[in-house]
Amino acid sequence: MNKAILSMAILVSSFGFAQTVSQDTTLTSNQQQNAIQNILSGNISKGVTVGGYAQVDYNQPEGANGKMDVHRMVMLLGYKFSDEVQFVTEIEYEHVKEVYIEQAFLNYSISDNFNVRGGLMLVPMGIVNEYHEPTTYNGVERPNVDKSIVPTTWREIGVGVTGKFDNASLRYQAYIFNGFASVNGSKVLGGSNGLRNGRQKGAESTINTPNLSAKIDYYGIQGLRLGLSGYFGRTQAADDIQDIDGADVGISMYGLDARYINKRFTARGQLIQAVLKDTDDYNNLNGANLGSELKGWYAEVAYNLLPLDKEQKLDAFLRYEKYDTHAATKDAGITRNLGYNRNEWVTGLSYHIAPGAVVKADYQFLDNAVDGNDTKGQLNIGFGVWF
Repeated sequence: MNKAILSMAILVSSFGFAQTVSQDTTLTSNQQQNAIQNILSGNISKGVTVGGYAQVDYNQPEGANGKMDVHRMVMLLGYKFSDEVQFVTEIEYEHVKEVYIEQAFLNYSISDNFNVRGGLMLVPMGIVNEYHEPTTYNGVERPNVDKSIVPTTWREIGVGVTGKFDNASLRYQAYIFNGFASVNGSKVLGGSNGLRNGRQKGAESTINTPNLSAKIDYYGIQGLRLGLSGYFGRTQAADDIQDIDGADVGISMYGLDARYINKRFTARGQLIQAVLKDTDDYNNLNGANLGSELKGWYAEVAYNLLPLDKEQKLDAFLRYEKYDTHAATKDAGITRNLGYNRNEWVTGLSYHIAPGAVVKADYQFLDNAVDGNDTKGQLNIGFGVWF
Protein backbone atom coordinates (compact mmCIF):
# COMPACT_ATOMS: atom_id res chain seq x y z
CA MET A 1 0.00 0.00 0.00
CA ASN A 2 2.92 2.36 0.63
CA LYS A 3 3.93 1.90 -3.01
CA ALA A 4 0.41 2.76 -4.08
CA ILE A 5 0.35 5.96 -2.03
CA LEU A 6 3.81 6.96 -3.33
CA SER A 7 2.79 6.30 -6.95
CA MET A 8 -0.37 8.36 -6.59
CA ALA A 9 1.49 11.20 -4.92
CA ILE A 10 4.04 11.32 -7.75
CA LEU A 11 1.32 11.38 -10.39
CA VAL A 12 -0.72 14.04 -8.59
CA SER A 13 2.31 16.27 -8.16
CA SER A 14 3.29 15.99 -11.83
CA PHE A 15 -0.01 16.15 -13.69
CA GLY A 16 -3.04 15.08 -11.58
CA PHE A 17 -5.43 12.29 -12.51
CA ALA A 18 -7.91 11.82 -15.30
CA GLN A 19 -11.44 12.78 -15.85
CA THR A 20 -13.05 11.55 -19.04
CA VAL A 21 -15.81 13.81 -20.34
CA SER A 22 -18.00 11.78 -22.66
CA GLN A 23 -20.15 14.52 -24.11
CA ASP A 24 -17.40 17.00 -25.05
CA THR A 25 -14.01 15.53 -25.85
CA THR A 26 -12.17 18.87 -25.93
CA LEU A 27 -13.15 20.17 -22.48
CA THR A 28 -10.68 20.87 -19.71
CA SER A 29 -13.60 21.28 -17.30
CA ASN A 30 -13.65 19.26 -14.12
CA GLN A 31 -17.47 19.17 -13.91
CA GLN A 32 -17.89 15.61 -15.13
CA GLN A 33 -21.47 14.30 -15.25
CA ASN A 34 -22.91 10.83 -15.49
CA ALA A 35 -26.19 9.76 -17.09
CA ILE A 36 -28.30 10.31 -13.98
CA GLN A 37 -26.85 13.79 -13.40
CA ASN A 38 -27.59 14.66 -17.02
CA ILE A 39 -31.25 13.77 -16.47
CA LEU A 40 -31.47 15.71 -13.21
CA SER A 41 -29.90 18.80 -14.78
CA GLY A 42 -32.02 18.68 -17.95
CA ASN A 43 -33.68 21.82 -19.26
CA ILE A 44 -37.24 20.51 -19.59
CA SER A 45 -39.79 22.19 -17.30
CA LYS A 46 -41.93 19.07 -16.83
CA GLY A 47 -42.35 15.58 -18.25
CA VAL A 48 -40.36 12.51 -19.29
CA THR A 49 -36.66 12.25 -20.14
CA VAL A 50 -35.34 9.12 -21.87
CA GLY A 51 -31.76 7.94 -22.33
CA GLY A 52 -29.62 4.85 -22.23
CA TYR A 53 -26.25 3.20 -22.63
CA ALA A 54 -25.05 -0.18 -23.89
CA GLN A 55 -21.92 -2.31 -24.10
CA VAL A 56 -21.10 -5.25 -26.40
CA ASP A 57 -17.87 -7.20 -25.78
CA TYR A 58 -15.61 -9.85 -27.25
CA ASN A 59 -13.18 -11.39 -24.73
CA GLN A 60 -10.42 -13.74 -25.90
CA PRO A 61 -8.33 -15.32 -23.12
CA GLU A 62 -5.04 -16.96 -24.10
CA GLY A 63 -5.42 -20.69 -24.56
CA ALA A 64 -9.22 -20.75 -24.28
CA ASN A 65 -12.33 -20.13 -26.33
CA GLY A 66 -13.45 -16.55 -26.70
CA LYS A 67 -16.72 -15.12 -25.40
CA MET A 68 -19.05 -12.66 -27.13
CA ASP A 69 -21.61 -10.89 -25.01
CA VAL A 70 -24.20 -8.15 -25.05
CA HIS A 71 -22.81 -7.26 -21.66
CA ARG A 72 -25.38 -4.68 -20.73
CA MET A 73 -28.22 -2.65 -22.18
CA VAL A 74 -29.56 0.06 -19.91
CA MET A 75 -32.61 2.29 -20.25
CA LEU A 76 -32.72 5.55 -18.31
CA LEU A 77 -36.08 7.12 -17.50
CA GLY A 78 -36.72 10.31 -15.61
CA TYR A 79 -39.86 12.27 -14.83
CA LYS A 80 -39.87 15.90 -13.75
CA PHE A 81 -42.94 16.67 -11.64
CA SER A 82 -41.86 20.25 -10.95
CA ASP A 83 -38.72 22.34 -10.74
CA GLU A 84 -38.09 20.80 -7.32
CA VAL A 85 -39.18 17.17 -7.66
CA GLN A 86 -37.82 14.50 -10.04
CA PHE A 87 -37.85 10.72 -10.24
CA VAL A 88 -35.02 8.82 -11.93
CA THR A 89 -34.63 5.15 -12.70
CA GLU A 90 -32.07 2.98 -14.48
CA ILE A 91 -33.23 -0.42 -15.81
CA GLU A 92 -30.46 -2.79 -16.83
CA TYR A 93 -30.43 -5.95 -18.95
CA GLU A 94 -27.21 -7.93 -18.44
CA HIS A 95 -26.03 -10.73 -20.73
CA VAL A 96 -29.42 -10.55 -22.50
CA LYS A 97 -31.12 -12.73 -19.85
CA GLU A 98 -30.79 -10.87 -16.52
CA VAL A 99 -32.85 -7.81 -15.56
CA TYR A 100 -31.96 -5.44 -12.72
CA ILE A 101 -33.10 -2.09 -11.39
CA GLU A 102 -29.81 -0.26 -11.00
CA GLN A 103 -31.23 3.00 -9.65
CA ALA A 104 -34.69 4.24 -8.69
CA PHE A 105 -34.90 7.31 -6.50
CA LEU A 106 -36.90 10.47 -5.86
CA ASN A 107 -34.96 13.73 -5.73
CA TYR A 108 -36.27 16.85 -4.00
CA SER A 109 -34.26 19.99 -4.71
CA ILE A 110 -34.69 22.37 -1.81
CA SER A 111 -32.15 24.82 -3.26
CA ASP A 112 -29.45 24.90 -5.93
CA ASN A 113 -27.00 23.57 -3.36
CA PHE A 114 -29.12 21.16 -1.31
CA ASN A 115 -31.09 18.10 -2.41
CA VAL A 116 -32.80 15.32 -0.49
CA ARG A 117 -33.18 11.97 -2.20
CA GLY A 118 -34.32 8.49 -1.31
CA GLY A 119 -34.65 5.10 -2.99
CA LEU A 120 -32.24 2.75 -4.73
CA MET A 121 -29.00 4.68 -5.29
CA LEU A 122 -25.33 4.19 -6.09
CA VAL A 123 -22.92 4.12 -3.17
CA PRO A 124 -20.39 6.93 -3.83
CA MET A 125 -17.11 5.01 -3.66
CA GLY A 126 -14.27 5.45 -6.16
CA ILE A 127 -14.84 6.59 -9.75
CA VAL A 128 -16.51 3.89 -11.84
CA ASN A 129 -19.27 3.01 -9.36
CA GLU A 130 -20.87 6.37 -10.15
CA TYR A 131 -19.38 7.02 -13.60
CA HIS A 132 -19.82 3.63 -15.26
CA GLU A 133 -21.21 4.56 -18.69
CA PRO A 134 -18.94 2.84 -21.27
CA THR A 135 -17.88 6.11 -22.90
CA THR A 136 -16.53 7.49 -19.59
CA TYR A 137 -13.66 5.06 -18.99
CA ASN A 138 -10.90 3.40 -21.00
CA GLY A 139 -10.78 -0.36 -21.52
CA VAL A 140 -13.50 -2.70 -22.72
CA GLU A 141 -14.04 -4.01 -19.19
CA ARG A 142 -14.32 -1.89 -16.08
CA PRO A 143 -11.15 -1.83 -13.92
CA ASN A 144 -10.85 -4.92 -11.70
CA VAL A 145 -10.21 -2.78 -8.61
CA ASP A 146 -13.73 -1.45 -9.10
CA LYS A 147 -15.13 -4.95 -9.62
CA SER A 148 -13.42 -6.82 -6.76
CA ILE A 149 -12.81 -4.19 -4.07
CA VAL A 150 -15.52 -1.50 -4.38
CA PRO A 151 -17.52 -3.62 -5.74
CA THR A 152 -19.08 -2.02 -8.85
CA THR A 153 -21.95 -1.66 -9.52
CA TRP A 154 -22.78 -1.24 -5.85
CA ARG A 155 -26.20 0.18 -5.07
CA GLU A 156 -28.53 -0.13 -2.11
CA ILE A 157 -31.71 1.46 -0.75
CA GLY A 158 -31.39 4.51 1.46
CA VAL A 159 -31.95 8.20 2.00
CA GLY A 160 -29.53 11.12 1.96
CA VAL A 161 -28.53 14.60 0.92
CA THR A 162 -26.43 15.95 -1.94
CA GLY A 163 -25.29 19.37 -3.02
CA LYS A 164 -22.33 21.66 -3.58
CA PHE A 165 -20.57 24.74 -2.27
CA ASP A 166 -19.32 26.55 -5.36
CA ASN A 167 -17.45 29.15 -3.34
CA ALA A 168 -15.38 26.31 -1.84
CA SER A 169 -15.42 24.17 -5.03
CA LEU A 170 -16.87 21.22 -3.13
CA ARG A 171 -19.58 18.71 -4.00
CA TYR A 172 -20.92 16.52 -1.18
CA GLN A 173 -23.04 13.40 -0.73
CA ALA A 174 -24.14 11.69 2.49
CA TYR A 175 -26.50 8.71 2.80
CA ILE A 176 -27.89 6.14 5.19
CA PHE A 177 -28.08 2.77 3.39
CA ASN A 178 -28.91 -0.82 4.14
CA GLY A 179 -25.72 -2.85 3.95
CA PHE A 180 -24.31 -5.96 2.32
CA ALA A 181 -26.11 -9.20 3.13
CA SER A 182 -24.01 -11.45 5.39
CA VAL A 183 -25.36 -14.44 3.47
CA ASN A 184 -27.07 -13.71 0.15
CA GLY A 185 -29.13 -16.76 -0.78
CA SER A 186 -26.51 -19.49 -1.13
CA LYS A 187 -23.65 -16.99 -1.46
CA VAL A 188 -21.25 -15.97 1.31
CA LEU A 189 -18.68 -13.20 1.45
CA GLY A 190 -15.01 -13.78 0.69
CA GLY A 191 -12.85 -15.37 -1.96
CA SER A 192 -11.55 -13.52 -4.99
CA ASN A 193 -14.48 -11.07 -5.02
CA GLY A 194 -14.45 -9.99 -1.37
CA LEU A 195 -17.78 -8.33 -0.55
CA ARG A 196 -19.31 -8.57 -4.02
CA ASN A 197 -21.66 -11.48 -3.23
CA GLY A 198 -23.29 -9.39 -0.51
CA ARG A 199 -24.79 -6.72 -2.77
CA GLN A 200 -28.56 -6.79 -2.16
CA LYS A 201 -29.37 -4.53 -5.15
CA GLY A 202 -32.70 -3.42 -3.69
CA ALA A 203 -34.28 -6.89 -4.06
CA GLU A 204 -36.30 -7.50 -0.85
CA SER A 205 -33.28 -6.21 1.03
CA THR A 206 -32.71 -7.15 4.65
CA ILE A 207 -31.81 -4.33 7.03
CA ASN A 208 -31.05 -4.50 10.71
CA THR A 209 -28.12 -2.06 10.96
CA PRO A 210 -28.15 1.17 8.88
CA ASN A 211 -24.80 2.08 7.32
CA LEU A 212 -23.28 5.50 6.60
CA SER A 213 -21.82 6.48 3.23
CA ALA A 214 -20.35 9.87 2.32
CA LYS A 215 -18.17 11.48 -0.33
CA ILE A 216 -16.63 14.90 -0.93
CA ASP A 217 -15.33 16.01 -4.35
CA TYR A 218 -13.05 18.99 -4.84
CA TYR A 219 -13.06 20.75 -8.25
CA GLY A 220 -11.28 24.04 -7.52
CA ILE A 221 -8.33 23.44 -9.90
CA GLN A 222 -8.98 23.58 -13.62
CA GLY A 223 -9.20 20.08 -15.07
CA LEU A 224 -8.60 18.32 -11.75
CA ARG A 225 -11.15 16.56 -9.57
CA LEU A 226 -10.31 14.90 -6.26
CA GLY A 227 -12.63 12.61 -4.32
CA LEU A 228 -12.60 11.32 -0.75
CA SER A 229 -15.09 8.56 0.17
CA GLY A 230 -16.06 6.69 3.31
CA TYR A 231 -18.43 3.85 4.15
CA PHE A 232 -19.03 2.57 7.69
CA GLY A 233 -21.36 -0.01 9.22
CA ARG A 234 -22.07 -3.73 9.36
CA THR A 235 -23.42 -6.42 7.07
CA GLN A 236 -27.06 -7.40 7.42
CA ALA A 237 -28.05 -10.72 9.02
CA ALA A 238 -31.38 -12.55 9.00
CA ASP A 239 -33.64 -12.39 12.08
CA ASP A 240 -33.03 -15.96 13.20
CA ILE A 241 -29.23 -15.63 13.37
CA GLN A 242 -28.53 -11.94 13.94
CA ASP A 243 -27.55 -12.47 17.60
CA ILE A 244 -25.12 -15.31 16.87
CA ASP A 245 -21.39 -14.56 16.85
CA GLY A 246 -20.31 -14.36 13.23
CA ALA A 247 -23.73 -13.45 11.86
CA ASP A 248 -22.32 -10.17 10.55
CA VAL A 249 -19.06 -8.29 10.06
CA GLY A 250 -18.09 -4.67 10.54
CA ILE A 251 -16.93 -2.66 7.54
CA SER A 252 -14.85 0.51 7.34
CA MET A 253 -14.07 1.39 3.71
CA TYR A 254 -12.06 4.38 2.52
CA GLY A 255 -11.51 5.68 -0.99
CA LEU A 256 -9.31 8.32 -2.60
CA ASP A 257 -9.69 9.09 -6.29
CA ALA A 258 -8.48 11.71 -8.74
CA ARG A 259 -9.20 12.61 -12.37
CA TYR A 260 -7.48 15.07 -14.65
CA ILE A 261 -7.92 16.33 -18.19
CA ASN A 262 -5.78 18.86 -20.06
CA LYS A 263 -6.43 19.12 -23.78
CA ARG A 264 -5.29 15.79 -25.30
CA PHE A 265 -3.93 14.34 -22.07
CA THR A 266 -6.00 12.58 -19.40
CA ALA A 267 -5.17 10.51 -16.35
CA ARG A 268 -6.92 8.97 -13.39
CA GLY A 269 -6.21 6.92 -10.32
CA GLN A 270 -7.80 5.61 -7.17
CA LEU A 271 -7.02 3.84 -3.93
CA ILE A 272 -9.62 1.76 -2.04
CA GLN A 273 -9.16 0.02 1.32
CA ALA A 274 -11.70 -1.92 3.41
CA VAL A 275 -10.97 -3.03 6.99
CA LEU A 276 -13.32 -5.72 8.33
CA LYS A 277 -14.09 -6.79 11.90
CA ASP A 278 -15.34 -10.11 13.31
CA THR A 279 -14.27 -12.03 10.21
CA ASP A 280 -12.92 -14.93 12.30
CA ASP A 281 -16.37 -15.66 13.76
CA TYR A 282 -17.99 -15.10 10.36
CA ASN A 283 -15.70 -17.57 8.60
CA ASN A 284 -16.22 -20.21 11.32
CA LEU A 285 -20.01 -19.85 11.17
CA ASN A 286 -20.34 -19.84 7.40
CA GLY A 287 -17.38 -21.89 6.19
CA ALA A 288 -16.15 -18.79 4.34
CA ASN A 289 -12.69 -17.37 3.60
CA LEU A 290 -13.31 -13.64 4.01
CA GLY A 291 -10.15 -11.65 4.66
CA SER A 292 -9.95 -8.98 7.35
CA GLU A 293 -8.62 -6.39 4.87
CA LEU A 294 -9.24 -5.73 1.18
CA LYS A 295 -7.31 -3.14 -0.78
CA GLY A 296 -6.55 -2.08 -4.31
CA TRP A 297 -5.29 0.79 -6.42
CA TYR A 298 -4.65 1.76 -10.00
CA ALA A 299 -3.12 4.56 -12.03
CA GLU A 300 -3.88 5.29 -15.69
CA VAL A 301 -2.65 7.73 -18.33
CA ALA A 302 -4.10 8.37 -21.78
CA TYR A 303 -3.36 10.59 -24.77
CA ASN A 304 -5.62 11.59 -27.65
CA LEU A 305 -3.78 10.82 -30.90
CA LEU A 306 -6.09 13.04 -32.98
CA PRO A 307 -6.00 16.86 -33.22
CA LEU A 308 -8.26 18.76 -30.85
CA ASP A 309 -10.21 20.34 -33.70
CA LYS A 310 -11.55 16.89 -34.65
CA GLU A 311 -14.89 15.77 -33.26
CA GLN A 312 -13.53 12.24 -33.05
CA LYS A 313 -11.00 11.20 -30.43
CA LEU A 314 -8.52 8.30 -30.32
CA ASP A 315 -7.18 7.69 -26.83
CA ALA A 316 -4.17 5.43 -26.35
CA PHE A 317 -4.01 4.41 -22.69
CA LEU A 318 -1.98 2.45 -20.18
CA ARG A 319 -3.22 1.34 -16.76
CA TYR A 320 -1.60 -0.53 -13.89
CA GLU A 321 -3.81 -2.21 -11.27
CA LYS A 322 -2.95 -3.98 -8.03
CA TYR A 323 -5.65 -5.46 -5.79
CA ASP A 324 -5.91 -8.06 -3.04
CA THR A 325 -9.01 -9.47 -1.33
CA HIS A 326 -6.75 -11.27 1.17
CA ALA A 327 -4.60 -8.27 2.04
CA ALA A 328 -4.81 -9.37 5.68
CA THR A 329 -6.08 -12.69 7.05
CA LYS A 330 -4.55 -13.09 10.52
CA ASP A 331 -7.62 -11.71 12.32
CA ALA A 332 -9.86 -13.72 9.99
CA GLY A 333 -8.48 -17.07 11.15
CA ILE A 334 -7.74 -18.27 7.62
CA THR A 335 -4.67 -18.87 5.46
CA ARG A 336 -3.87 -16.13 2.99
CA ASN A 337 -4.47 -17.09 -0.64
CA LEU A 338 -1.72 -15.44 -2.70
CA GLY A 339 -3.79 -16.02 -5.83
CA TYR A 340 -6.06 -13.23 -4.59
CA ASN A 341 -3.10 -10.80 -4.59
CA ARG A 342 -3.34 -9.75 -8.24
CA ASN A 343 -1.79 -7.17 -10.53
CA GLU A 344 -2.18 -6.36 -14.19
CA TRP A 345 -1.14 -4.05 -16.97
CA VAL A 346 -3.82 -2.98 -19.43
CA THR A 347 -3.06 -1.10 -22.64
CA GLY A 348 -5.22 -0.28 -25.62
CA LEU A 349 -7.19 2.23 -27.67
CA SER A 350 -10.54 3.97 -27.21
CA TYR A 351 -11.82 5.38 -30.52
CA HIS A 352 -14.62 7.86 -29.88
CA ILE A 353 -16.21 7.90 -33.34
CA ALA A 354 -18.78 10.46 -32.14
CA PRO A 355 -19.68 12.02 -28.79
CA GLY A 356 -21.48 9.17 -27.02
CA ALA A 357 -20.14 6.30 -29.17
CA VAL A 358 -16.83 4.49 -28.65
CA VAL A 359 -15.06 1.45 -30.12
CA LYS A 360 -12.45 -0.10 -27.82
CA ALA A 361 -9.65 -2.66 -27.93
CA ASP A 362 -7.16 -3.58 -25.21
CA TYR A 363 -4.94 -6.33 -23.88
CA GLN A 364 -4.70 -7.34 -20.20
CA PHE A 365 -1.41 -8.75 -18.89
CA LEU A 366 -2.59 -10.65 -15.81
CA ASP A 367 -0.49 -11.87 -12.88
CA ASN A 368 -0.70 -12.79 -9.18
CA ALA A 369 1.63 -13.40 -6.24
CA VAL A 370 1.77 -17.20 -6.55
CA ASP A 371 5.25 -18.33 -7.61
CA GLY A 372 5.21 -19.93 -11.03
CA ASN A 373 1.53 -19.20 -11.62
CA ASP A 374 0.17 -19.93 -15.09
CA THR A 375 -2.01 -16.81 -15.33
CA LYS A 376 -2.46 -15.74 -18.94
CA GLY A 377 -3.47 -12.53 -20.66
CA GLN A 378 -6.68 -11.58 -22.43
CA LEU A 379 -7.60 -9.61 -25.55
CA ASN A 380 -10.78 -7.53 -25.36
CA ILE A 381 -12.67 -5.78 -28.19
CA GLY A 382 -16.02 -4.04 -27.96
CA PHE A 383 -18.11 -0.93 -28.37
CA GLY A 384 -20.18 1.24 -26.09
CA VAL A 385 -22.79 3.95 -26.50
CA TRP A 386 -24.40 6.52 -24.21
CA PHE A 387 -27.26 8.77 -25.26
